[in-house]
Amino acid sequence: MELKQAFGLALKRYRLRKRLSQEDFSIVSSRTYLSSLERGLKSPTIDKVHDLASTLGVHPLTILASTYLIHDGYASADDLLKRIGQELSAYESEAS
Repeated sequence: MELKQAFGLALKRYRLRKRLSQEDFSIVSSRTYLSSLERGLKSPTIDKVHDLASTLGVHPLTILASTYLIHDGYASADDLLKRIGQELSAYESEAS
C-alpha cells in the first residue's frame, strides 16, 4: 500500500471512530480535500496533519504512527514505538 493510501485509511478510521463526518472538519479543510486525503489521492502538509489531529482530538504523531503501522505492516504499536524511542534516544545523545 502506498504511503498516501495508508495515511488516508488511518485518517478515515480515526474520523469514523470519533463519529465525525467530513463536514465536521470544515474549519480546517473542505470536504472535497478531506475526501481526497482519505482516498489517498493527496498528501497533507505537516500543518494540515496538525489541524486534522486537533479536530480529531489526538496528537499528530498518533495519526502518523497509525499510518506507518498500516504502511510498514508492524505487528504492534509497541514494536513501532520501541523503534521510535531508540531513534529519539540516539538523536538526543548526538545532539548533546
